[in-house]
Amino acid sequence: MLCLPLVSFKDDPTKPAPAKYRIKTIVLDAGHGGKDGATHGLISREKDLTLKTAISLGKAIEANMPDVKVVLTRTEDVFIPLYERMNIANDLKADLFISIHVNDMPVESHRVISSYKRDKHGKKIPVYTTVTRKATSTRGVETFVAGSARLKEQDVVLRENASILLEKDYKDNYDGYDPNDPESVIILNLLKNSFREQSIRLATAIQQEYIKTGRVDRGVQEQSLAVLRHAGMPAVLTEIGFICNPEEERYMNSEAGQNEIVTSLLNAIQAYKKQVEFE
Repeated sequence: MLCLPLVSFKDDPTKPAPAKYRIKTIVLDAGHGGKDGATHGLISREKDLTLKTAISLGKAIEANMPDVKVVLTRTEDVFIPLYERMNIANDLKADLFISIHVNDMPVESHRVISSYKRDKHGKKIPVYTTVTRKATSTRGVETFVAGSARLKEQDVVLRENASILLEKDYKDNYDGYDPNDPESVIILNLLKNSFREQSIRLATAIQQEYIKTGRVDRGVQEQSLAVLRHAGMPAVLTEIGFICNPEEERYMNSEAGQNEIVTSLLNAIQAYKKQVEFE
């Protein structure tokens, strides 16, 4: 009996070898901007810091990775709806989407004794007043990917997604999502990023580079962030420091701090690119 060798389509010598995967386009998103810019510290605003960092990172990528095209979602102080930021990346068929943000702590109210008075019996009683303050000692860096978050851990989600309220017809743009309602996060959970594994890999690389420079590691987290939903590529949101912490704010605004942050992000992108292109 004549036995012919099995030849699969994959083994067809006349078929050209598939092109190797290459990262060709990266979209950098400077968080907030324009009318969406209330978050600030003692000497700077988040929207200005994120833009400064995104522009510097873009230049660093172009200088060190000439085969990669860089596109910024904004290059000036303008408001861009969250869904449009992701649409830019999807329309370009980008290979990576990195949203740059600066962290903050929520304002908390406390009742404190402001003075004392005496009642009609002469008894000394305290007079209370309400004061608001933010924690100024919180520090560190964290990077997020699209995913689920427990309702008790919604501070970042509600703060970052609050930008939606500045958009006209935001409920139509986000399938009825209401940033003021923590329960509404379930809607975004149903639209998880299908590039979860790759996004986590990139986020982990970013955190590892931050740690090398001595930054406090707050880890990689999965959250229901609107800017990352419907991402057609690995996508992350990285918080480069706390603007409510005076020391970190000075660091992020300094030339040395900016260089260190940009270098960390560049190194992470290069490490990730090397991993995925040679697998």
